[in-house]
Formats: sequence, C-alpha cells, structure tokens
Amino acid sequence: MSLISFENVTKRFDGRPVLDGLSFTVEKGEILCIVGPSGTGKSVTLKHLVRLLTPSSGRVVVDGIDVAECSGAELERLRGRIGYLFQSGALLAWMTVAENVALPLEECTSLPDEEISARVAAALEAVELSDAADKYPSEISGGMQKRAGLARAIVRETDIVLYDEPTSGLDPVTASTIDRLVKKLNRELGITSIVVTHDIASALKIADRILLVKRGKAVECSAPAQFARSANPEVREFLEAAKGGAI
Repeated sequence: MSLISFENVTKRFDGRPVLDGLSFTVEKGEILCIVGPSGTGKSVTLKHLVRLLTPSSGRVVVDGIDVAECSGAELERLRGRIGYLFQSGALLAWMTVAENVALPLEECTSLPDEEISARVAAALEAVELSDAADKYPSEISGGMQKRAGLARAIVRETDIVLYDEPTSGLDPVTASTIDRLVKKLNRELGITSIVVTHDIASALKIADRILLVKRGKAVECSAPAQFARSANPEVREFLEAAKGGAI
C-alpha cells in the first residue's frame, strides 16, 4: 500500500474546480516533485494532506487513514508526522533561529526543556545550521532562513515533509544547497518528501518521480529521465516553457 494517495480528488472554490479528479500516489521514502503552471493547484494539493483544505469529492489517504475523516486526536497525530516548509520560511522575527525551531515542540508536546534543546540541536545539525542557532531571522540570509524553516519542519521527528517552492527566490548556489539537503534528509532520515516547485532543473535532479499537474489533473508521473524525454505533448510544452522562463 502506498504511504500517500490522492483518489480522484476534486476541490472547488466558488464552483470553480482547482483540483479536478487528481489521482496519484507517493511511496514511503520517495521524493515526489509536483510541477506545473501557476494556478494549477500544486499548493492546494499540499494543503489537503494536513487538512487545511478538504476535498469537494474524492479521498486523500495517508498511511491508510482518510484525512478528511480523522477525529481531532487522529488529526493531531497525523499532523505530528508531517512537516511543512513554507515558501517564505515563515520564521517569527522576534525569535532566534533555535527558538523558531523549538516552537512546534513547545506548542504541541510536553517534552522537558532538555529534550527540546537536544532535538533542536539535532535538527539544526541536520540542515547544517548549528552556528546560527542564536541569530535572529534578520541576521541570516534567505537561504539560511529556508534551512531554519526546514529544521522546524523536521524537529518533531516527522517522517513526511511537504515543501512549497523551497528554492523560490534563491540564487543557484543556495538553491543547490537546499536540493542537497532534501536528498540528504531523504537518505539519512528516511523522510518521504513532496516538493512543489517551479524549478524543473531542481526537480530533475532530486526527484524519484515527477508529477505534472495541469488544470487540476495529473498529466504524467514518471522518473526524471523518462519525464525529460516524454513524448506527451503537454509535458513537452511544459518543458519548453520552463526552458524559456515562461512559467
């Protein structure tokens, strides 16, 4: 059984379908990159996994559990397994990096201070940011802010991480560092990753499979090499647009 499955999921806003019968699966330990034009429902897809949104029809299933039917306690356990890296990093400006990373543990667990400190240190080490623990977000670069957000996403020892445009706004060298960390966490911690990205070069480099979503539907889901040479005209159109910087 797949760890995550979207089963004919439709989501409408004001009667307009943003997701329109979307179906795909994610296997345990896999990195799935979701690509597609702006406004095609990629970020909306992520929000269904933590029930920030629920389907108008269809099912989202995580480890055999229908997310929309979770009780309060079940939903809390599920959310505890899922880390979310927001596009902006979403750090609180008045807290240090370490305090930002500790926040999910302080708000959602009853762990003692010593355990919280140990987990924060381990998360910062995993994203190679230990030296910035006592700095404030305004004192570190955008790439470091993303890494701090990633540390916060994994600090609860999550086994699924959702990435919303993790390399957006970063220079190529910093973006490459984020790509390397996604692969590192996947390899060393066994984290299952869903990465929403406009960066097709990044997707081709880090993904086990790439899913192209267009008009709220799955167009193709395949390994990077197969995706890059796909004969599907919509995939070819997307790749050409990406090459020309049109997406």
